[in-house]
Amino acid sequence: MIFDIEIIKEIYKEFSGQVDIAKKVLGRPLTYTEKILYSHFGFPVEKEYKRGVEFAEFRPDRVAMQDATAQMALLQFMSANIDKAAVPSTVHCDHLILAEAGATSDLLRAIDINSEVYEFLESVSRKYGIGFWKPGAGIIHQVILENYAFPGGMMIGTDSHTPNAGGLGMIAIGVGGADAVDVMAGMNWELKFPKIIGVKLSGKLNGWTSAKDVILKLAGILTVNGGTNSIIEYFGDGAETISCTGKGTICNMGAEIGATTSIFPFDKKMYEYLLATERKEIAESANKLGNYLKPDEGSEKYYDRVIEINLSELEPHINGPFTPDLAVPVSKFKEFIKEKKYPSELKVALIGSCTNSSYEDMERSASIAKQAKEKGLKAKSEFIITPGSEQIRATIERDGLLDIFTDIGGLVLANACGPCIGQWKRHNTSDGEKNSIITSYNRNFAKRNDGNASTHSFVASPEIVTAFALAGTLLFNPLTDEIINENGRSIKLDVPEGNELPGKGFLKGESGYISPAEDGKEMKVIIKEDSSRLQKLEPFAAPDIEKDYKNLRLLIKIKGKCTTDHISMAGPWLKYRGHLDNISNNMFISAINYFNDKMNTVKNSLTGIYDEVPKAARDYKSNGLGWIVVGEDNYGEGSSREHAAMEPRHLGGKAIIVKSFARIHETNLKKQGILPLTFQNPEDYDKIREDDIFDMDLKDFSPGSVILMTLKHTDGSTDKINLIHSLNQQQIKWFFAGSALNLISGKKRK
Repeated sequence: MIFDIEIIKEIYKEFSGQVDIAKKVLGRPLTYTEKILYSHFGFPVEKEYKRGVEFAEFRPDRVAMQDATAQMALLQFMSANIDKAAVPSTVHCDHLILAEAGATSDLLRAIDINSEVYEFLESVSRKYGIGFWKPGAGIIHQVILENYAFPGGMMIGTDSHTPNAGGLGMIAIGVGGADAVDVMAGMNWELKFPKIIGVKLSGKLNGWTSAKDVILKLAGILTVNGGTNSIIEYFGDGAETISCTGKGTICNMGAEIGATTSIFPFDKKMYEYLLATERKEIAESANKLGNYLKPDEGSEKYYDRVIEINLSELEPHINGPFTPDLAVPVSKFKEFIKEKKYPSELKVALIGSCTNSSYEDMERSASIAKQAKEKGLKAKSEFIITPGSEQIRATIERDGLLDIFTDIGGLVLANACGPCIGQWKRHNTSDGEKNSIITSYNRNFAKRNDGNASTHSFVASPEIVTAFALAGTLLFNPLTDEIINENGRSIKLDVPEGNELPGKGFLKGESGYISPAEDGKEMKVIIKEDSSRLQKLEPFAAPDIEKDYKNLRLLIKIKGKCTTDHISMAGPWLKYRGHLDNISNNMFISAINYFNDKMNTVKNSLTGIYDEVPKAARDYKSNGLGWIVVGEDNYGEGSSREHAAMEPRHLGGKAIIVKSFARIHETNLKKQGILPLTFQNPEDYDKIREDDIFDMDLKDFSPGSVILMTLKHTDGSTDKINLIHSLNQQQIKWFFAGSALNLISGKKRK
């Protein structure tokens, strides 16, 4: 079965004509990104939009949600009084499965513990016309690539790694749940028209180098915010040599450089992948569109920036710790570890996840493991394998790859996110113990994988990770160094090998898909009245700008990096993702307080006593006082979780004031009615004192306006600073309504 084939046919039927119109309006060759964006406009194309400046409205083709973010998204959708999702939409249960003992026991335990959440998600999906993928079916991004992604399409997903579908030529953008609600409600979706960074690939990958090394290298060039408000478009002869799933890996981790999304043009590798995943009709239709699914000749000069990478010369990279943009070539990695005095013993090596669990990834890694078995080696570190989907798991089991992994000491986990998102119960370290792990995942912030701020997490390709598992130490270069086997012999590993696609075809495995009801009007959504996991939402109140923005307190002035993990931790807190009040007890508990360098310890200005951040916020709220948060650069980088915006709103926050924002989080704040403001002069960050009280002047609040904030210090002196914002007229309407959801309730697509 090809999902939504009739809809895709209609999209392809109109695609070339819409591209031709855009080309005529712009009067020049178009990049591939521009072809998809302009062909998905919510209104007729009448002009060229200014990149990075003007907002545009789009009509995405579909929506995807994972179970942790789907809870709040669908609770909001229920509040919008819409009968049925207006575009094809799916829910994927992949985030709530805790990794501990192995696939079977972990999955059974998750189904038991999370039963009420799964029942809610299944019932709300069936009622509102949404496809539902059961726990164990696979990670959202792998399932999307296998079943739903198509060249030339546009989708949004409530997960920051939604861009994975760019590997199949699709514009796929991570968003918050409120954005998903807009699209499912039949409304246009708003986005600042992105800049376009071209990455020209030449040559061909060889030896130990893999597709993962392309994005690891690029992360080192662009850093964690270098792609903000930009789409990364890969092109050049080298792009055509990378497998479709390899392209997906590169696009997936583009989230770590702040990119709106990443994309490759349609080519033979994508055609072959569509055939292998039983979507011949889409493959042939895309082929007929030909150059419409590629950048026009001469469009290269219209990229905002071009970066060139020669794949033939690219070296394997290892990035980290604590940030995904600290890129180190493998040839320099040993000295890097010694110089920084990082823990050199490798405790755990983990492969798989949504970023690197393709058949090609698993077969190349298994080729290393097979060598190990034949040469008398076993994993010296704990070795963990996560298949990305049931289709991948069933296929690699049939082809003997899982047995090869377990023969050298590997543990196979469920087809789920697991340790990649902190859903991991470790047994070989204690909290606060310095240790090192290496993964083929995408993100490695402090506490990200196991909740331990002292875990040094490094990111590499799965074949490099597998080799390190055999060595048991970070003081190792698999390209040049030898390992001593159980017989005392020195063993050098051969270059990994692997096919892009399985020779015997993919094996579907157990079906995990449940179709929506034909008519869901009479179906009931299951939410227990006394649930600690799920809570129906109440609308946020509209602001009183004369009162609400006077005498504001400082909740916390954050020092250094502040990701969405710092604002709203995942891991054990995932169980409360459907209960706003309960999950708000994790708000900012991992952020570093500028004034004492501690986590979850802030001064309550009402009592003068240091307290936990959520408790101080609740105290201010109960006393009718609003509060602000102050932060530094790229505030809110990381995942798309809108809880990081909803929790501050719920507990009385009025504004987040920082040096700069990450794209998704800034939008989430706007959607929930909390002001995202930036310092006009970044040095004004230093003027904020711990006991300050703040007044904001919002009487002339409008697009492009400057907001004056008065800082009242305890010594009687004052400072005045200017704050700027990026809200347009529509977004200001959200603010005055209390939230975007308050505005859309009852609206339907006409």
